[in-house]
Amino acid sequence: MDLFEKLLSDSGPLGQHRFIDNNFYMFPKLEGPIAPRMIFKGKKVLTWSLNNYIGLANHPEVREVDAQASADWGLAYPMGARMMTGNTKYHEELEEKLADFVMKEDAMLLNYGYQGIMSVIDALVDRRDIIVYDAESHACIVDGVRMHMGKRLVFPHNNISNLEKQLIRAERLSKESGGGILVITEGVFGMSGNMGKLREIVALKEKYNFKLLVDDAHGFGTMGATGAGAGEEQGVQDGIDLYFSTFAKAMAGIGAFIAGGKEVIDHLRYNTRSQIFAKSLPMPFVIGSLKRLELLKSQPQLRQKLWEVVRGIQSGLREKGFNIGTTQSPVTPVILSGGPIEGCNLVLDLRNNFNIFCSVVVYPVVPKDVIMLRIIPTAMHTLDDVEETISAFEAIKIKLTDGTYSRAGWDDVKKVVSM
Repeated sequence: MDLFEKLLSDSGPLGQHRFIDNNFYMFPKLEGPIAPRMIFKGKKVLTWSLNNYIGLANHPEVREVDAQASADWGLAYPMGARMMTGNTKYHEELEEKLADFVMKEDAMLLNYGYQGIMSVIDALVDRRDIIVYDAESHACIVDGVRMHMGKRLVFPHNNISNLEKQLIRAERLSKESGGGILVITEGVFGMSGNMGKLREIVALKEKYNFKLLVDDAHGFGTMGATGAGAGEEQGVQDGIDLYFSTFAKAMAGIGAFIAGGKEVIDHLRYNTRSQIFAKSLPMPFVIGSLKRLELLKSQPQLRQKLWEVVRGIQSGLREKGFNIGTTQSPVTPVILSGGPIEGCNLVLDLRNNFNIFCSVVVYPVVPKDVIMLRIIPTAMHTLDDVEETISAFEAIKIKLTDGTYSRAGWDDVKKVVSM
């Protein structure tokens, strides 16, 4: 079969629904300044879909520094990869301050989170090594694991007894191959909002010889006494061998970092291909990240405000009988019953008639007959926003239960989004 013909005959689990879309469900355009209320399809909507956890995206000090850095340096400098011509004292300063903040010896900047952690995994292991990872790991981890040419073992999400079984297998395999063992999990899982069981995993180091890599994209800046993440929250930051986070969440920027022991980080500097062969992070992103990190450390009231909103919406939803799963973080999933038709009509109603914008997740990201509305509270939201949203959710829950959305079918969806 012709390659393109094959692709066009099977659009994939998400692409199969593109016929109903007009930038309404997929690739929507939120316009205006990043804020709790933005413009969608010409209307102002209350937005719960931006990972701007502590409100730095439009913080006046951040905007000022971003603008000044762009004026001072432009977006080209420094030219070249870090190893060749793209290194500066500011890149090194940011690495030092990030390492200090997450209580590690050293840190390395990465241009992006997704490609960064994939390349880090690739640099850490060879065909003799064994990777053991949580089944609900983010796609970037799964893709990194897929590149591994050695053994890969997976344990059910947060199932520590099964993890131990996999570690027993991994130790046997490592003795045969002469390799090592890398365990990968997340600090905060981005869909469920629950934390990886870092305390229990670290405790297993007393019995098994492995290194622990934690992706804490949603925990960095939001969890722990100082915002240093899920490891700090659980009191085991020192048991995490490699700590990863992106700047795309609490830092509201571009870039990422990996932190750990000095010798290991130095090894990664010379072996992480996505950095060796890529242009250095542009100066405005570096200077801007230094400012964001400073505010993250110096303004704990932003994190406190975030948690005031988190507690308000999570307790309010629970009181109204909504299932928000096992979240232990700001990530707030609202789990409902229904398929893609009900999900699309529900979101159509929510956005058009209640002016509420939150992400909707359907199969295959979640099981069949499940609709997940994913709410991301921020420090910029108010308790009035919380009340407005809970009232809207009560109304759509009634319509979902009485069959309003299933009766509407695909035709109503296509008619509205094609307008």
